[in-house]
Amino acid sequence: MPRTPWIVGVSGASGTPYAAAVLRALLDAGESVDLVVSRASRLTLLDETGISFRDAHWQADLREWLSRGADGKPDTFSVDIDAVRHWSAGDLAAGPSSGSYRTKGMLIVPASTASVAGVALGLSKDLLQRAASVTLKEGRKLIVAVRETPLNGQTLRHLVTLDDAGATVVPASPAFYAGATHIQDLVDFVAGRVLDAAGVPHGLYRRWQGELGGGAHRDG
Repeated sequence: MPRTPWIVGVSGASGTPYAAAVLRALLDAGESVDLVVSRASRLTLLDETGISFRDAHWQADLREWLSRGADGKPDTFSVDIDAVRHWSAGDLAAGPSSGSYRTKGMLIVPASTASVAGVALGLSKDLLQRAASVTLKEGRKLIVAVRETPLNGQTLRHLVTLDDAGATVVPASPAFYAGATHIQDLVDFVAGRVLDAAGVPHGLYRRWQGELGGGAHRDG
């Protein structure tokens, strides 16, 4: 079978643990991944984790990133990245820049307001924006996990434009009914909702079963 990956675009918004959780879950589900890490997101990743993501050493940097928990502890997860292909954000001749390059769709997680605006306006200032535009024009799934607060009218209009174009907007808003006891649980909930929108199976959070009190934690 030909390789048909999901494109994962990581923009400069805060929330690199969301991207890590999505990447781990895609790989656990047996999916192939084409990874695009924007220049701005490398600054965020360095600030949030202390990891420098370098094109020349992307495998080692990716392993270190994905092995960490949302609390920053190293070696929390064991990850096989053999199914990941990395494309430089500045490479506009990369495979995902063309509609003839087959993919299952694209996940932008986290999605900054700048990336939302760029995709909504049809800009292609980097490979992340170009790949998202290609995903929309080819009628493939585009899931945008926007991570910003508050949202102004301009960004809201851009999100409506993306929704009208066929994208699915998934705000990075954790829920508490799943019984979270750790920061990783809240991160995994958002990652799980992103994967739900993509139709990728996972076990990242406890689903609502219609019974009150299932997520409560009582002392004693």
